[in-house]
Amino acid sequence: MAVRRPPLRALVWTAATLVVVVVLALLWRGSDAAVTDSTTAAEPAPASGSPAAALDRGWSADPTGPAPRRVVESGRVVLALTDGVRVLDPATGEEAWRYTRSNARLCDVTAVEGAVVAVFSTGGRCNEVVALDAGTGVRSWYRTVGFRADVALASTERIVLASSPTGLATIDPTGNNTRWRYEVPGGCRLTGADVGSTGVVALQVCDGGPVTALLFDGFDGSQTWSRDLGVDSARLVGVDRLVDVVVGDSLQVLSPADGATLQTIPLPAAAGADDEPLQQAGLADTALVWVRGTAYVLDQTTGAVRWSVPATGLPAVGDGGKTTDGAVLVPEDGAFVSRDLATGTELARSTAPEDVPRGGRASVVGGTVVVATPGEVVGYR
Repeated sequence: MAVRRPPLRALVWTAATLVVVVVLALLWRGSDAAVTDSTTAAEPAPASGSPAAALDRGWSADPTGPAPRRVVESGRVVLALTDGVRVLDPATGEEAWRYTRSNARLCDVTAVEGAVVAVFSTGGRCNEVVALDAGTGVRSWYRTVGFRADVALASTERIVLASSPTGLATIDPTGNNTRWRYEVPGGCRLTGADVGSTGVVALQVCDGGPVTALLFDGFDGSQTWSRDLGVDSARLVGVDRLVDVVVGDSLQVLSPADGATLQTIPLPAAAGADDEPLQQAGLADTALVWVRGTAYVLDQTTGAVRWSVPATGLPAVGDGGKTTDGAVLVPEDGAFVSRDLATGTELARSTAPEDVPRGGRASVVGGTVVVATPGEVVGYR
């Protein structure tokens, strides 16, 4: 019996189909989608309750990437990895959603206005930025950039700051457009930069001269003032409500209006290398600062110390820098203490284990207290 061969047209179509399948497979293997491990979640339920009188270490996680300054956003905890982020439930520490990429390095990440904004490197430079909904993990936007490999991110309401020793750039966290850039003059470099309610502050050194503090408008980039600090070394604490800089063994409190010194607050001598984290946040009409083992509450107008207390890290700040009960939760030795924001009077106390990480930033989500440092994130229940 003669074997009937398929018509030539069928062979051509079969061959063409195989070619298309192979091409699509190769394109998939080389695409970002193929190397991205991404999950999403339902919106978290509103947190309820308050910290109990006695708290225990409920869970802990170790970030392997550059930890964001604020890890709690939209009722989730942001954990930075070398290749992306895992976002956790604050009460249990269990993963809610994740976004990782096997072909990229996480350069830095920040959380602001319900979004997790991460910048990745797929080569030498940090060249891709993605914004993800903090509650669900759904991608909000994506864009390419040309940041240096050592770029650092910080954020405040409506502003994401990208900084490096050679310049600054600000991005709209909801609209993804670059608002403005600042490139340092020849022979100069930036030794620190931050963004807060006051604007964008950078510390600049030129040709071996003294440190100069520069304040820029956060939205249009115009320079508000420049202040020669008269020293060759300084560390920027923050720029929320006030501009604060550590110079030697003092905290210099600068006016947001003109850079004039409002207060000089003596500090204890640094223990060894002075590389411990410096923390600052704005709350109501105050600036909260943590430096060298003490939490300071500074008056926004005068810069004067309203009160201070030994602390293991920065007190917890509510969403949007507001407080509804006039209290702030301070991580202290062996306890988380609720204190009146105006006077520092103790209102309530939750005992805690002795191993609360030092130099962290505290956040309260319902009955959970989250403490985050660059090396560890811990939930206390």
